[in-house]
Amino acid sequence: MVTFLPSRPGRLADVPSFDRAIGGAESNVACVLAAAGHAARWVSRVGADGFGDHLVEAIAAYGVDTSRVRRDPGRPTGVYFRTAGERGGAGHEVAYYRSGSAASAMAADTVDTAALAAGRILHLTGITAALSASCRALLGELTAPRPGRPLISFDVNHRPGLWRGPGEGRVLRELAGGADLVFVGEDEAEEVWGVRGGPGAVRAALPEPPVLVVKQGARGATVFARPPGEDPPYEKADTVLFVPAPRVEVVATTGAGDAFAAGFLSASLRGLGLRERLRHGQLCAAAALTVPGDLAPPPDRGHADRLAALDEAEWGRLRLGPGWTRTAAGTEEATP
Repeated sequence: MVTFLPSRPGRLADVPSFDRAIGGAESNVACVLAAAGHAARWVSRVGADGFGDHLVEAIAAYGVDTSRVRRDPGRPTGVYFRTAGERGGAGHEVAYYRSGSAASAMAADTVDTAALAAGRILHLTGITAALSASCRALLGELTAPRPGRPLISFDVNHRPGLWRGPGEGRVLRELAGGADLVFVGEDEAEEVWGVRGGPGAVRAALPEPPVLVVKQGARGATVFARPPGEDPPYEKADTVLFVPAPRVEVVATTGAGDAFAAGFLSASLRGLGLRERLRHGQLCAAAALTVPGDLAPPPDRGHADRLAALDEAEWGRLRLGPGWTRTAAGTEEATP
């Protein structure tokens, strides 16, 4: 979708102008992965309109393959407007205009399902599930067990403003249960499923995914990894690892969750360990947190690898502010 960012703080009713940008959780992840040097494809639908042109061109400029994006002559490209405040903060407003959009008509017969099955990882989010019944059915098909499917990555990404009527908790729970790798915020799990008690309680409520990442905001993130090949009732213990987040001078939080998922997926594709996967996710999130828009170029791979390899004390001293991804010197990000 096309995102309109306010030119100044205030209520939507009072903001006189907006700056156009690109948005969308899945496309954000694809853009960060492509910028990090991976082959990434975005499969979606946009309108045959100027906003659709802008989306396809802007996402392709990151190096993402957009050849399987279909154009809908009868439905518009989705848009949304938001205020300058942080999501969940007092006075924060979001106005979605996605009902009846080209993306809301995604279904097994309106997208290139062969392209969806062709990669090593297929990344999906709960935002798509919220758009329409046909989108929910499509995600249900994609997360259903079948031979030869790619690794299914699912970010819960609960957006209450997009859901119509009851049932989002059940839908998101079913989709997460069918995935191989799930990202969910600790606060998000409480909001959508009523789960309290920390990451362990989230894992108890969602035992099926082989890998579960529970994001804990500025504190860090916990990953649960089940031994390969284990079937219910999952008697073997998970590998459980918590990694604290580096301290970040936050400019805006929008897009940080998508960047975290992209960093974790990038490290997964490279075969790195769980600690490195979490740290790469946190570093990509830190890149997004230190810019005003949804997207930020990730740190150079060598730079990120060096930081991810720091010992616990050095990692704890990291202080990341605007422009940190352009810092090449070994210790410029760290302060005593």
